[in-house]
Amino acid sequence: MTADLLLFVVIGFFAQIVDGALGLAFGVLTTTSLLAVGVPPATASAMTHATECFTTAASGLSHAYHRNVDWRLVARLAPAGMIGGAIGAYLLSNIDAKAIEPFVSVYLIAVGVFILYKAFSPSWPRDVRDWIIPYVGGAGGLLDAMGGGGWGPIVTSTLLGRGHDLKKVIGSTNLTEFAVTVVISITFILALGWSELSSAVGLIIGGVLAAPFGALLVKRLPTKPLMIAVSLVIAGTATMRLF
Repeated sequence: MTADLLLFVVIGFFAQIVDGALGLAFGVLTTTSLLAVGVPPATASAMTHATECFTTAASGLSHAYHRNVDWRLVARLAPAGMIGGAIGAYLLSNIDAKAIEPFVSVYLIAVGVFILYKAFSPSWPRDVRDWIIPYVGGAGGLLDAMGGGGWGPIVTSTLLGRGHDLKKVIGSTNLTEFAVTVVISITFILALGWSELSSAVGLIIGGVLAAPFGALLVKRLPTKPLMIAVSLVIAGTATMRLF
């Protein structure tokens, strides 16, 4: 195994551990890590989305096995997320999405703080028929495609902020992300052509190996520490992207 391949395996493994356990941050952490080791931005984005086709499938199946998935929630999130993802990938092929990043970051910081507040306060039950679910899915897919990561931060954080069950939200958003990522990747390939994705093999290996561990952590860990961790990751990554 070459040094570069091993590095990509490590990046994929740890990014997926965080994403599988908290329901967000694979795209953000992977893209940021690849840029830090000198991978060009366009290649980093292509590698991340190609890898997520495999890691989200493995993670989603692991969450389903551990019964962390609410299938009614998946049914309401998936169609809107896929449509939003396709639109976002098409738009990104034609415009610069950097202009909206500061607004998204400010929103995520506010949501992270709110979830931290909810971790220390009584929660209220929220029915799966919550009217906002399809709109959150559409926005999450759109921003994920345009920002190189955003499905987990947008969808997971918003649904948690509205009082949905943490473990079901994390499992359901992980499973739904597979369908959204596949649509985004196909749209990018159709719009831009096939990129150099051979380097994504290491990310795929690391991410797939880590997927079962993240799902197991969600099943085993208590809710309050998970909510605190989710809030800190959301606010921290959004702050880094803002500045």
